[in-house]
Amino acid sequence: MSFSDLYFNEVIDIASSINTEKVETLANTLANTRDVSEGRVFILGVGGSAGNASHMVNDLRKLCAIEAYAPTDNVSELSARTNDEGFDTVFEEYLRISKLNYKDTIFILSVGGGDEDRNVSVGLIKAIKYARSKDASIVGIVGKSDGYTANNADVCVVVPPIEPKRVTPHSEAFQAVVWHCLVSHPKLQIHQTKW
Repeated sequence: MSFSDLYFNEVIDIASSINTEKVETLANTLANTRDVSEGRVFILGVGGSAGNASHMVNDLRKLCAIEAYAPTDNVSELSARTNDEGFDTVFEEYLRISKLNYKDTIFILSVGGGDEDRNVSVGLIKAIKYARSKDASIVGIVGKSDGYTANNADVCVVVPPIEPKRVTPHSEAFQAVVWHCLVSHPKLQIHQTKW
């Protein structure tokens, strides 16, 4: 079997193992944020997940008419805060300045989801704690069931870790699969795609 065959067989296994009940709960949470609370969605991610956050913001705004933001899209603020205060607080401070409140949702995109003991993705952890203090909804798509997001979000889709050596590429790829499911969901999609 070629590596490509192996990789795409893993993709098939992951797709057939995704917890679709949790995906439906994500759809309900986003619909509630838009239609009931009239709140906003803040999508937080670092590395490849930051790129995914930017794309997801576009889809939520354009297709679903959801007011959405990714703090990593503002590179001037992100780099100034990192330089002056350190990276660990950039998301929390963005949410604080945005006056995050109970109407809003934070949406974590991450491979590991944060780990306090190992000091990994501390910025996401601080953002989750801040969101909890403001009674905002906390949701996510991650690749690790034992990370901070998976254990502290209101609802979190965990991409099944079919092959531990490829948790990162599969997690980041399936972030896109899941959010594209969400923005195509009849509870959320208002505007059709061009194609």
